[in-house]
Amino acid sequence: MQSPWEYPDFDDHEIVHFVHDRASGLRAIIAVHSTHLGPGAGGVRFWNYAETGDALRDALRLSRGMSYKNAMAGLPLGGGKAVILSDEARTKTPEMLAAYGQAVEKLSGSYVTAEDVGITVADLDAVSKHTRFIAGLPVGEGEVGGDPGPHTSYGVFLGIKAAVRRALGKDSLAGLHIAMQGAGSVAGGVARRAAAEGARISLTDIDRSRAYRLAAEVGASVVAPEEIISLEADIFSPNALGAILTEETIAGLNVPIVAGGANNQLATPQDGQRIHQRGILYAPDYVINAGGIINVSSEYLRDADAAGVKSRVEQVPVRLEQIWSESASTGRNPAEVADDMAKRLIGR
Repeated sequence: MQSPWEYPDFDDHEIVHFVHDRASGLRAIIAVHSTHLGPGAGGVRFWNYAETGDALRDALRLSRGMSYKNAMAGLPLGGGKAVILSDEARTKTPEMLAAYGQAVEKLSGSYVTAEDVGITVADLDAVSKHTRFIAGLPVGEGEVGGDPGPHTSYGVFLGIKAAVRRALGKDSLAGLHIAMQGAGSVAGGVARRAAAEGARISLTDIDRSRAYRLAAEVGASVVAPEEIISLEADIFSPNALGAILTEETIAGLNVPIVAGGANNQLATPQDGQRIHQRGILYAPDYVINAGGIINVSSEYLRDADAAGVKSRVEQVPVRLEQIWSESASTGRNPAEVADDMAKRLIGR
């Protein structure tokens, strides 16, 4: 494995912390990209990586994305992310979660952990017994915090509508076709709202049973995973894992809009320009999917009630419009514009 300093995705990260707890079998990487605006905040991902280098790459990219996301959302937080390397059986034990919580605690607040792929609210509850630096815990009805998924999906839905207004001149999703990648919490929330507004949805997920359950609920059709990116539609909405927009897949896009909740959708920085050159409107992922961190940050910082969180999430389209307007006036692609805005905010 290369040294972390040699990875293309290493971007002057402040902390890259490798965790190994022999007793529990925990192997994890905690990356803090920036604490310029506050403690590095971001979820922990539980995933089976083919190579340790893939886990490090994920931690580096995701933590940088969280720096940009939190800055663009106007939050007093920096960017951090953790990955727990699982075995092929996805074995997860209370001892592993305890060891992870202890590792977070040892960083003394430089990193605040939360939920991500493969981690549940119940898992976070177990982790919270071993660290104070955590958000996204179970809450009572009407209280701020808990599952970030519904807040993320609400922001993504609003962002899709903003993209439709700009690119298609329509105020409603009625009659529009959405090609949706993913059928999890965020994708499900977006699909339900879009279907209620009259959108036609084609969806896919690597978990076929989950895809068919969501399709049955919202009246969608299910397509094979390899077909979704090239499907002819009005919107391609990636809501699964990242790095799915590559030189090859961008060439196959058959939509005027790309807007979804997945993190790190662009495989390389050059892919933002490739989308732009094709005349496709792109919603930078860390701007459109900020709803979840807005919710859990308010839980951690105790600076807003439920109405305040909703109001903050509803600013997602405003920030996207600012990016698209600058892109239109300068000719620069939206991903590059967003990155430069975020870098200025974190002093990079």
